[in-house]
Amino acid sequence: MYRKILIMLAAAGLGLSVAACSSAVPGQGAAAEQFAQTTAVRLSSSPTASLRLLTEPASGIGPIYQLITGAKHSVDLTMYELADPAAEADLAADAARGVDVRVLLDQHLEKSRNTSAYNYLNARRVHVRWAPASTTYHQKTLTVDNATSVIMTLNLVASDYSGTRDFAVIDTGRADVAAIVATFNADFAGQAISPPDGADLVWSPTNAKASVLSVIDGAKHTLAVEDEEMDDPAVTAALAAAARRGVHVTITMTADSEWDQAFAELARAGAHIRLYPDNASALYIHAKVIVADAGRSGQRVLAGSQNFSVASLGYNRELGILIGNAHIVAAISATLAGDYAGASAYSPPPASGSGASCTATATVYDASRDENNVYVHSNQPDQEATASADGYSHSYRTNGSGYALIYLNGPPPGVKITVTVGGATCTTSD
Repeated sequence: MYRKILIMLAAAGLGLSVAACSSAVPGQGAAAEQFAQTTAVRLSSSPTASLRLLTEPASGIGPIYQLITGAKHSVDLTMYELADPAAEADLAADAARGVDVRVLLDQHLEKSRNTSAYNYLNARRVHVRWAPASTTYHQKTLTVDNATSVIMTLNLVASDYSGTRDFAVIDTGRADVAAIVATFNADFAGQAISPPDGADLVWSPTNAKASVLSVIDGAKHTLAVEDEEMDDPAVTAALAAAARRGVHVTITMTADSEWDQAFAELARAGAHIRLYPDNASALYIHAKVIVADAGRSGQRVLAGSQNFSVASLGYNRELGILIGNAHIVAAISATLAGDYAGASAYSPPPASGSGASCTATATVYDASRDENNVYVHSNQPDQEATASADGYSHSYRTNGSGYALIYLNGPPPGVKITVTVGGATCTTSD
């Protein structure tokens, strides 16, 4: 009975008209949540081109369930992590009544977590496949009847819903949906494709980094950011540059010592950073969203599955969407302002004097070829940085913020990597 009521409420929420939207930006807190979760706006005169915004956890997962159960002909789902018994049951029920249900699950990083859902769906007439093993499929997209797509920052993981900040954009624009369907068809068949951009889509690895940097570099007055990771030197440098040129930059994330070097650089540049503790009682910032110049000419939002990491922007399969509609910009901006107000100010670690310092992290790019990415964060701008391990070494010059990405080919995974830059030495392993 509860589930039936939930779906009925979701249907009512999805039916909101343009008249229900106000152009005024409400205050922060509960009012902002209410405004954000009920936003539904028409983006053009065409009845087939509209976007609707879901803000989680306030909106609830009901609208997603309702789209699945309302499918008449087809359901396509690309999902990094699937662990939602209700959604899985809905997909199976669709297949049982003749709907063509296709599901693509990541196996590069999440095969163990996705195996239960894979086995359940495979036993119930759902066409479920593993995404190519060589690529991380971090995309989170649902398409129903080749007419409506949901571009999400969230995974379909039931245990996450109540405590994470996420967004989902329901898109019925024909160009966007056609591009998403074409890409899904190729991915499901294991065929190479350069994903079509549609009207406003942001794909990794094709146009994602350029799109993210364009939004940041184009901001004239304000930037509000939420992301789960801060580990792409180009993005960090762009945010720092925006703060230095006078843009009011606010960043809200969940605390993680892995991002401290980037936070310290951003704080020195004048960015305002607030963090939530990484514990079960605090809101977890899982959203990946940038809001530029909210309420002003040229305002834009970029929301999707892309984290600020080299892998996410340059190698994974990811999908986001670039939005200029004032109502959705205002709704997301209000939510981010409320989140920022509820977090604690970041306190940079004490300065270590004038001495050279660095930290390094590393990831395996291609294990079959012993190819590694080494990320160097230092207080040594414009210096030669060298990564060495197991008799192999490679160098790259740091940028103006002291960052460098070094491609170190040869050492096997797990070996200790030593980095030297401007008199500083640090170590890591992949």
